[in-house]
Amino acid sequence: MIRILVADDHAVVRQGVKQILTEVKDMVVKDEAENGSATLEKVLQNDYDVVLLDISMPGRGGLEILEDIKSQRPRLPVLILSMHPEEQYAIRALRAGASGYLTKASAPQELIGAIRKVSGGDKYVTSSLAEKLAAEMEIDTEKLPHERLSNREHQVMLMLAQGKSVSDIAEELFLSVKTISTYRTRIMGKMGMKKNAELTLYAVHNNLIN
Repeated sequence: MIRILVADDHAVVRQGVKQILTEVKDMVVKDEAENGSATLEKVLQNDYDVVLLDISMPGRGGLEILEDIKSQRPRLPVLILSMHPEEQYAIRALRAGASGYLTKASAPQELIGAIRKVSGGDKYVTSSLAEKLAAEMEIDTEKLPHERLSNREHQVMLMLAQGKSVSDIAEELFLSVKTISTYRTRIMGKMGMKKNAELTLYAVHNNLIN
């Protein structure tokens, strides 16, 4: 039996995953978590075969929690299930130790197949993501500006590029306005930009946002 922890701040998503997996005889949703700290706490206290982890959760982001999980339970497979397209976070997630990356638009059968694959110790990547990874390995060039950002900076950069204000981002991430302002300053410095509009143009040009 594959024991699964579903970590997502939306109850409807957790319920949806449970409903999909009820029909699967060799899988069971053993626990749920609605934020990063609860996820880490459950991982440390219980045994699971797979963690299904969302990226956008209140407080510490999913990628930070992923790094914590891998440092504490390096062999535990973590499959990212996110609303964000692969272009935004997939390669970062795999670099941080994820066993695979799926969007929430994926078909139920794809989710089931991905869980089976990662629980067996393999990686799960879509064909389009595999192509991106292969291209990255072939081309040994200097990193693009956004690739120099930390995971949290990258998350804040995308939110700024989408037109969200510093206070909106602070509220959404459960952080102070001062903290987000500091992140913004660092992001602008690393990317050599001064205005949010420049971030938006850059993100659109690099297919980071639609």
